[in-house]
Amino acid sequence: MSTTQSSDDVRSKEDRLRSYLKGKAQDGEMYFKSKFIADEVGLSPKEIGALMVKLKENTIELEIEKWSYTSATTWRVEPA
Repeated sequence: MSTTQSSDDVRSKEDRLRSYLKGKAQDGEMYFKSKFIADEVGLSPKEIGALMVKLKENTIELEIEKWSYTSATTWRVEPA
């Protein structure tokens, strides 16, 4: 049994996070720390952090920016 994640599993997590962010940012910009949305999205803070980097590079519907690094990264997200 392999311990690596399938690309479908990673894509599913990425899609879930993208949908969540689009819904939350539909009325304007939002700021968040991964640890505070982890339960709502069903992902660990570490998974969210890794996926945010991918979404920042690959998502045209959202503008994503690392905002602050104190104690945990704060992300700024707004509709593109």
